[in-house]
Amino acid sequence: MNKLSASAKVYLTIVFIVLYAPIFYLIFYSFNSGGSMNNFESFTLEHYQAVFEDSRLLVILINTVIVALLSALISTIIGTLGAIGIVTVKDSKMRNTLLSLNNVLIVSPDVIIGASFLILFTMVGIKLGFASVLLAHVAFSVPIVVLMVLPKLLEMNKSLIDAALDLGATKKDIMMRVILPYIQPGIFAGFFLALTYSLDDFAVTFFVTGNGFSTLSVEIYSMARAGISLTVNAISGLVFFVTVLVVVGYYFVTSRKSKRMEGQR
Repeated sequence: MNKLSASAKVYLTIVFIVLYAPIFYLIFYSFNSGGSMNNFESFTLEHYQAVFEDSRLLVILINTVIVALLSALISTIIGTLGAIGIVTVKDSKMRNTLLSLNNVLIVSPDVIIGASFLILFTMVGIKLGFASVLLAHVAFSVPIVVLMVLPKLLEMNKSLIDAALDLGATKKDIMMRVILPYIQPGIFAGFFLALTYSLDDFAVTFFVTGNGFSTLSVEIYSMARAGISLTVNAISGLVFFVTVLVVVGYYFVTSRKSKRMEGQR
């Protein structure tokens, strides 16, 4: 058992090194005063300063955050209601069909989803820009929220609802005072995961952005194609730090919630 445990630790260490080494390498050179990633000359914050002095980049950053927050909020509401609706379906075949359709959207390649939305928006006449990006992000975030909320709904004891009905609770009371408080950890998990996916998404966003509107992922791609610039490193570092903060915030909220529930027990 000790040998297996030690080998597992070594394996996990190697995996994390492979995953994170390129990211830290990129961030490390974002503090390089030189103009390339070949030699580290001296420490500087000029590349980060250049990012915050670029008004266009700041607008793109604000656009990215707004889209991420709105899409996460909307998809969390829709996904939570969808998960509740799936659980309440009595026909097992219909319920499994709905779950399969939900899972198909998650495993589908982003390129196909992006191209499909581009064709749809063109046919419907929706102008590519903020609205198209927001709708696309909501669409691919909803299935994620459904998967996060479903386990909490399935593990909930139905006797809680029966007890509430016996006490004279209305359907609204059951939803607001029984179901939603119980599945709150799943709702938070879905929200933060949808927020992270929206911040990081490139493939779908690349298809549905129009002239005059862009997100950080698309802008970083455009800048990288123009040539090596340490400003790209600085922007990428900022995106990575924001993502880490979102994940840490998620774990902080969920840990506080779990401790509070344990205290109530």
